Amino acid sequence: MVQHGDKIILGVSGGADSVCLLFLLLEYRKRTAFEMAVVHVNHGLRGRAAEEDARYVEDLCKQWKLPFYPVKGDVRSLATEEKCSEEDAGRRLRYRAFGQAAEKFGGTKIGVAHNSNDRAETMLLHLFRGSGLKGLCGMEPVRENIIRPLLCLEREEIEAYLQERNIPWCTDSTNGEDKYTRNRIRHHILPYAEEEISEKSVSHMCRTAELLAETEDYLRQQTAEAGKRCISGNRIDTETFKELHPVLQKRVLLAILENLSPTGKDIAAVHVQDVLTLFERRGNRSICLPFGIRFRRQYDEVIFGNGRESEQQKALPEFDFSEIFLKNREEVPRNEYTKWFDYDKIKESPVVRFRQTGDYLTISDGKGNVIHKSLKDYMITEKIPREMRDRIPVLAEGSHVLWLIGYRISEYYKIDRNTKRILQVKLIGDCADSGTEEKNG
Repeated sequence: MVQHGDKIILGVSGGADSVCLLFLLLEYRKRTAFEMAVVHVNHGLRGRAAEEDARYVEDLCKQWKLPFYPVKGDVRSLATEEKCSEEDAGRRLRYRAFGQAAEKFGGTKIGVAHNSNDRAETMLLHLFRGSGLKGLCGMEPVRENIIRPLLCLEREEIEAYLQERNIPWCTDSTNGEDKYTRNRIRHHILPYAEEEISEKSVSHMCRTAELLAETEDYLRQQTAEAGKRCISGNRIDTETFKELHPVLQKRVLLAILENLSPTGKDIAAVHVQDVLTLFERRGNRSICLPFGIRFRRQYDEVIFGNGRESEQQKALPEFDFSEIFLKNREEVPRNEYTKWFDYDKIKESPVVRFRQTGDYLTISDGKGNVIHKSLKDYMITEKIPREMRDRIPVLAEGSHVLWLIGYRISEYYKIDRNTKRILQVKLIGDCADSGTEEKNG
């Protein structure tokens, strides 16, 4: 989770979990050299009490000489504006704050303080609302650049750690209310399970989550391979698709639907089932789904897209589908030896060099979000041989890699419809792997 040279953005509310995580990482920093910055989010729900929590966290940061990024939001207004629950709005507010702080601090990872109880609550929440295998895995210890070092600890262990060391923490009054669904699970369902069924209910659920996560990881790999076999661009070959196991058929379609939707959410099993009907019998037919998503049967193919993109597919890097090449008034030509970047997003002079500790790319997570991924992790994912990794040049602004030459450019610097000035970078000579470069747009 934590490597030498990391820059970790740490979410600290002032509660027991996040304070514990802060002190554990301060202790771990004695063994491994890394930097930390703290983000504190005031959700605008608790008035003076929230301001006191912010002051407490700020004092901790001053004591330990840590950069402090306070953020104040209005969760109720955000929930109304984005048509979501206050719980979801709060989560969105926090992760946006983490992302903004990462941009300022050059953060490579985001540390959050979820524990075993949180994971068990998430599993139940997803189960009750209807979930596939991925949702039943609950939270993952590591997901892209997000780390959860406390996921192996239960809430009682965390509080005991702080009490033994006389470390105070803040108590959020809203955690005691039953207004939120998660709180009702926390206050009533899990305690009942531990008292009446098994006192180790939480640890058993977390063990099951680990097994489910392994299964999901295997199925993700199988789905990626299935997608490669039956999909080209935004077209699905019906005969190849029908050879897949029903589980893989549904997963491939779900991945497409999630990536075509604006947020990756609000896609349900019924939508997947609707699309499956196109493969059951011949005949040119269309199905229109939420967000303007459309699937159309045409002879031996099913073509998919949405109204915003004229039936061209969004970027689906997990399945190696072709990315949309965004236009900036006039189409910029594609060439694996020349790349174009949004000049106004570059604040420092970029340099060509070889990789360094702390380097990262910004990539699409396949759900419409742009996230940080360490260059090391990206090279491992792309199966770049270890002996080659130090010989591939990069174009970088500080630790942010604009272009891993021969492979891909960072999403953050890509040209879009708002681009005003373009930086053109041309490689004169051989590209490391033009096939991979073309694949990653």
